[in-house]
Amino acid sequence: MPVQFMLTNTLQQAVYKRTRPWRQRLDNGRARLFDAQQLSQAEQTPYQTLFDDGLVKLRYYPPLKESAIPLADGTVIPVSQAPQRTPLVLVAPLAVNMLIYDLFPQRSLVRYLRARGFELYMVDWGRPGKHHNHLHLSSYFADYLPKLLVHVRQHSGEQKLSLHGWSFGGLFSLCYAALGKDPDISNLVLVGAPTDYHRNGSLGSQYRALSRRAKWIRSRTGLRIHNVPSNLLRSPGWVNSLAFKFTNPIGSLQGYWSLIKNLHDREFVASHATNGAFLDDMVAYPGGVIQDIVHYLWTDNVVAHGQLPMEGTDGHLDRVTANVLNITGANDPIVTPECSQAMKPLIRSKDKTFLTIDGGHMGILGSAAAQKQSWGRIADWLIERD
Repeated sequence: MPVQFMLTNTLQQAVYKRTRPWRQRLDNGRARLFDAQQLSQAEQTPYQTLFDDGLVKLRYYPPLKESAIPLADGTVIPVSQAPQRTPLVLVAPLAVNMLIYDLFPQRSLVRYLRARGFELYMVDWGRPGKHHNHLHLSSYFADYLPKLLVHVRQHSGEQKLSLHGWSFGGLFSLCYAALGKDPDISNLVLVGAPTDYHRNGSLGSQYRALSRRAKWIRSRTGLRIHNVPSNLLRSPGWVNSLAFKFTNPIGSLQGYWSLIKNLHDREFVASHATNGAFLDDMVAYPGGVIQDIVHYLWTDNVVAHGQLPMEGTDGHLDRVTANVLNITGANDPIVTPECSQAMKPLIRSKDKTFLTIDGGHMGILGSAAAQKQSWGRIADWLIERD
């Protein structure tokens, strides 16, 4: 073999080895930008769709086929062969896609709850388009939720139900129980569920300022937010994504910086893409919902007084008698512990537990900390009351 060829081949190999880390970074960066869906590890738990009207869906998660499932901390839990009697319904909030409930195979709330033996259902509010601007907050908890729970009861054969609501899903669950029309809601698990918007940290001070201005305008002109056409108030999904990230801008920037530093690590890139599948793909708020948020929640703060965010109802939080487990995040800027726990004197439940765990608004539902600090407590609390 000629010496010149040997030198050329050796040089090529050296260059290849030296440039391999940068080629890995480029390949991973290209995949993250242009093929993130293929990298995502989310939503791998099988489910069946029991109801679908083109917008709202009801999911059922059948029993797992595995005998045990691994968790993010390395532990393995056996899959219960004894189903819990009371079905559990996950009531999602608005503006989010459903990936947060099944984000990673080893950090999946639906997989964990199913492994603990719960007959598990989930309400998916769908992706409202511009033709859904007529929907209001009460459309979800007073119109849709009663119909969906009929399907749950028909499918499960059980009348008694437990509801698990995160964020607005917690508000919907609380308001549904407060309507006083369903005495068979046995348990409410409320995670980051808002109650008193004016006692909500730095956001609360902004709501109070807005409330003063809105009431001044109302008293002088009679103008209310509901006088503004709902189609002008729709909040697109990309706006909601930005708003969520702006609640922790430093954390969001650190996340992207960590991605840049770890582009060589395909597993890290896949994890970032999985989180991004949730954070970068939020769902629109219908215009009617925005009207209600501004009027009932930010301006009049009605839930803090036990009232429901709707007209023409005698529903009240003092009609809530179900067992209540309230979980809040110590570092949650969107729904502070004080905001959520304001429900405590308003509900008539005799059995009510209030816990504050580590994490922000998303973290208290789906993070590794939530898996360690609250998932087991939620399951144990429900099983004790089954």
